[in-house]
Amino acid sequence: MVSAIVLLKIERDQINDVAGQLISIKGISEVFSVAGRYDLVAILRVPNNEALADLVTGEMLQADGIIDSETLISFKVHSKHDLEAMFEIGF
Repeated sequence: MVSAIVLLKIERDQINDVAGQLISIKGISEVFSVAGRYDLVAILRVPNNEALADLVTGEMLQADGIIDSETLISFKVHSKHDLEAMFEIGF
């Protein structure tokens, strides 16, 4: 599993529309509206790097209203949620 964070600059009047478009794409698990240099942050989870490339360039960045993006590929995921889920199933 490959996880990535995509930082997005969006045209101001299209932030909610773009967020709605992105969250409907398979492989995008969460979209956050944020303050700062970027307008949206998308969390991606896909099986491999090829799927990531297809998702980012082939689908995600085709959405109207995206001005700029920066993709951060994770090396390792450290998640409290993953630990809690593991204990819930009896490990």
